[in-house]
Amino acid sequence: MSTSPVIRSLAEKLDAALRTRAPIPHFAVSESVRDLAEAYAVQSEWTKMRLARGEKIAGRKIGLTAKAVQEQLGVDQPDYGTLWQSSFYEAKNGKLTVPASDFISPRIEGEVAFLIGKPLKGPNITPEQVLAATDACALGVELVDSRIADWKIKIGDTIADNASYGGFTVGPWDKTLRASDLAAVRMIQSQNGAVVGEGAGAAVLGSPLISCTWLANKLAEFGVGLEPGEVVISGALMKMLPFKAEDEFVFSLEGQPPLTVTIV
Repeated sequence: MSTSPVIRSLAEKLDAALRTRAPIPHFAVSESVRDLAEAYAVQSEWTKMRLARGEKIAGRKIGLTAKAVQEQLGVDQPDYGTLWQSSFYEAKNGKLTVPASDFISPRIEGEVAFLIGKPLKGPNITPEQVLAATDACALGVELVDSRIADWKIKIGDTIADNASYGGFTVGPWDKTLRASDLAAVRMIQSQNGAVVGEGAGAAVLGSPLISCTWLANKLAEFGVGLEPGEVVISGALMKMLPFKAEDEFVFSLEGQPPLTVTIV
C-alpha cells in the first residue's frame, strides 16, 4: 500500500529538522494528521527512511508513562518510539560526555532499561513473558528532544516525532536487577551537585515491567516484535529536566553504580 503524500511530507520535514537542528513550526504535524494511527504512520515512514539510508535500530522507547502527562495531552495510553544506534552514547566507567549541539531543545530523564534476550512478539504478551525474554536490566538515561519548536506539542506531534526521542545511554547490564521488584526500585537524580529528583519504578505505569509489556503488545498492532539484542527504555521514574552545556547530571539507581552525564 502506497504512503499518502501528506504522511511522506511530514516524515521528510521531521527528518530534515533532525539533520539540520532547525525545528518545524508548532503543531505542524498534529494539525495535519487526523488521528493517532496517522501519527504512527508518520513515525513509521520516517523509520523506513532512516533504515533505507543505513541507520540501525537499537531498540524502543516508551513515553507518556506518567498519568499527569497523559492527562495533560488528553490521552489514556503511553506512546513509543525507536532507539537508533546512531544516537547511542556509550558510557565508560560510569561517565559519559554529551555535546549539547547534538540536539535542538534537549531534556534528560532517568529510566530502567531492558536488554531483550529472546524474540518477543504479541499480541497477549504477559509481564511473565517479558521477564522470561529479558536477559538483564540496567539504569537507563534518555536524552529527550523535540523537532517541534519550543516543545509546543500535542499527542500527534510527539508520536510522529518518534516519541520526542533524542538519544540514550545505559549503565552496566545486571541480571539481578532483572529479578528484583522493579516497581519498588528507587532512583535519585542530581544536577550540578544538588538533588533535583527522586522516584520509584511504580511511577512508570505501576512498574517498568508493565510498561515493557504494554510496548510488546502495542508493537504487535504494527506487526513488529522485540528482537534479541534490542534495548527497551521504560519511561521516566521522575520529571525530565532541560539541559545545556556545562551541566552535570548524576543518576543513581538503587543497587547500581551511579552514572554521570556531563554536557559540553
